[in-house]
Amino acid sequence: MQFDFTADDLIASKNYGVAGQPHDAWTQLRKHAPLYYCESSEFPPFYAVTRHADIVKISSKPGIFSNSKGPTLVSFEQEARRVADSTSFGSMRTIIEMDPPEHRDFRKVASGFFTPRSIRRLDDIVSRCAREQVDKLGREGECDFVEQIAQRHPLRVLGTLLGVGREEEETMLRLTQELFGSEDPDLQRKGEDRKAATAALGADFINLFTRIIQDRRAHPRDDLASMLANARMPNGEPMPPIETYGYFLLVFTAGHDTTRNAIASGMRALLENPDQLKKLCEDHSLARSTVEEVVRWTTPVNYMKRVLLQDVELHGKKLRAGEQLAMFYASANRDEDVFDDPFTFDITRDPNPHLGFGTGEHFCLGAHVARLSSRALFLELARRIEWMEPAGTPSHIASSFVVGLKTLPIRYRLRKVA
Repeated sequence: MQFDFTADDLIASKNYGVAGQPHDAWTQLRKHAPLYYCESSEFPPFYAVTRHADIVKISSKPGIFSNSKGPTLVSFEQEARRVADSTSFGSMRTIIEMDPPEHRDFRKVASGFFTPRSIRRLDDIVSRCAREQVDKLGREGECDFVEQIAQRHPLRVLGTLLGVGREEEETMLRLTQELFGSEDPDLQRKGEDRKAATAALGADFINLFTRIIQDRRAHPRDDLASMLANARMPNGEPMPPIETYGYFLLVFTAGHDTTRNAIASGMRALLENPDQLKKLCEDHSLARSTVEEVVRWTTPVNYMKRVLLQDVELHGKKLRAGEQLAMFYASANRDEDVFDDPFTFDITRDPNPHLGFGTGEHFCLGAHVARLSSRALFLELARRIEWMEPAGTPSHIASSFVVGLKTLPIRYRLRKVA
């Protein structure tokens, strides 16, 4: 069957920078080709998986569909840069690149910190951070919501959890933007030599992590950075260096950028659906379901890759060991077989079985923190907004993995608070 889009429309970062997520293409694929073989000019071939049920099924079988080759499809250009990167950064391993049983052992290292019971002690912290950021807006004016609010709030929450200072927060912000915006001319590490720029970015990450790890081993505190720096495996051995660096990389990046993108795109959805914003402002108890709908609607982690460990048949097609699949969570979150009116933004949606935090073995470790942080900010805004409206055209980050808005111009008037 012929479609009116190309494989590059599904996966090329530059296309996301122009048009955002390709929901029209995914809708066609869910209906006519839920397992679609893609041949791209920029990437090796892969299968696009677009239905909710298929992604849940694949995610439940890590012995067949492996994470070990990394979370993203790697373009020909990215592979060339990666081969040239001989630094420790290039060999870091995160838990999203592991299969069981190894994955379970490494996940246990930090899972206790991220349980709902442990996270409840953060209530006051996230509320204070949200109030602090909204206070900085003043009574009325115009601003870029991404710059002033969406990226600042989760950054302050993460910095507080890690126990790092404001100066290190700014370094975290710059480095994570350059990493996830590596294909975006406005965000990427500057330099005409892209291999050298990537290597320099990796060196900066390594230097930052090394400084924090050495400090926390010499002077441990009651914070997440100290826990990771001094972590031990279930067998009592210290966590190996490459995996320790990988944990810091995962916490620094996933702990900030995904929440930032959900908040920014969620605010856009509320502004484009003023009836929903009005509901939230009038009924603050909807903050919890608002966050769930925002995550469904925005799906900041757009997709994850899996690689076949053995031959398998799916949707009548024979897939071979070594072939790649891209599980498009954002498509699954608009699946007509799962959600009523999936293209309607509804903050009262219940049930809401979205896959915005993944599913199965690799369900997002920091989901509770992300929910708490986002809920605190939307609740603070709901209490304070007299009115808010768009003040210009938003722009998208040129990224197909962690997706979201680069800018969101707004104008507003806020209520006084005691």
